[in-house]
Amino acid sequence: MDTRRGFLALPLAAGAAAAATRPAIDEYDPANIKLAHRLSSDISDDDLLFLKQIGMRWARVEFGARDPDLDYLARTQKRYARFGLQILSGVHYAYRSLKVQLGQPGRDREIETYRTFLRNLGKLGIPVSNYDFHPANTYTTAMVERRGYTAREFNLADFRAKVEKPAFDREYPAEEIWDHYTYFTKAVLPAAQEANVKLALHPDDPPLARMNGVAKIFTHYDGYHRAEQIAGGSRHWGLTFCIGTWSEGGAQMGKDVFEMIRDFGGRGKIVDVHFRNVSGPLPHFVETFPDDGYMDMYQVMKALRQVRFNGSAVPDHVPQLAGDTGIRRAGTAYCIACMRAMLRRANEEVG
Repeated sequence: MDTRRGFLALPLAAGAAAAATRPAIDEYDPANIKLAHRLSSDISDDDLLFLKQIGMRWARVEFGARDPDLDYLARTQKRYARFGLQILSGVHYAYRSLKVQLGQPGRDREIETYRTFLRNLGKLGIPVSNYDFHPANTYTTAMVERRGYTAREFNLADFRAKVEKPAFDREYPAEEIWDHYTYFTKAVLPAAQEANVKLALHPDDPPLARMNGVAKIFTHYDGYHRAEQIAGGSRHWGLTFCIGTWSEGGAQMGKDVFEMIRDFGGRGKIVDVHFRNVSGPLPHFVETFPDDGYMDMYQVMKALRQVRFNGSAVPDHVPQLAGDTGIRRAGTAYCIACMRAMLRRANEEVG
């Protein structure tokens, strides 16, 4: 019996020895996915210290609608660097102006503000600028409890019955929104190329064809395909691929999450990822922690590594745990821990 036990133990021992000699995968290798978070430019030093303590090295920083002054951006970058955080992407709200997104008078001035922001990102070596294009959007219809935490809910029936109303004095059809998006892209893409900054376009969340009297154009694979054509195949145009948004749409999206990763990710067009799960597809969903929705987020992480995606992945719309305020430290730490575990396992399987 002892001999038999010893014989059976040999393969286990050999496997353990092989694992012990296998080189460890460096989480912070530039070729790896970069775990980051969406943060404000005026975040407190105490919060930056917390993020350093949980092992975060990268950030997406929102600069709001302030003047995109180079000195302010540089000071922010240096302050983040003191806590070991590198800014990978920046957001400036000039693109959100209704003058831009609805083609109103004065849009060229807003666009020039955004072009200045892109140039300043380039001067500081910040490689990405995130943006979206959905005026008159409604993101959520209620805050609800799920597994004891507080999260955002969208119920289409509630939206139609209680929330939806015309946002403007007339409706805006899809082709008109496409015209405004095309004008914006043609104006800012040359500045992005000159600055060597990639534009990362977020899909419409939730992916409904129309909300509050305004058409939404990035609710389906075809919308992203058309936007890529407008950009002329530029390597400075790509996706902020929001897993949560795409999961909300389910079968209506034209391609599922994994097909999108193989298509756009396989061609290097996914710039960064919002790593969020949901309870199910429309007409009703609740935003969840990565381990608590219907999408298998480990398989998502694995698929990203299979196409050698090495951009940033951020927890998105972090649900609220008991006592959490501000940057929701407990919820953020929970999300990053989940993502880190999934990433390490994916790298072990994929390489």
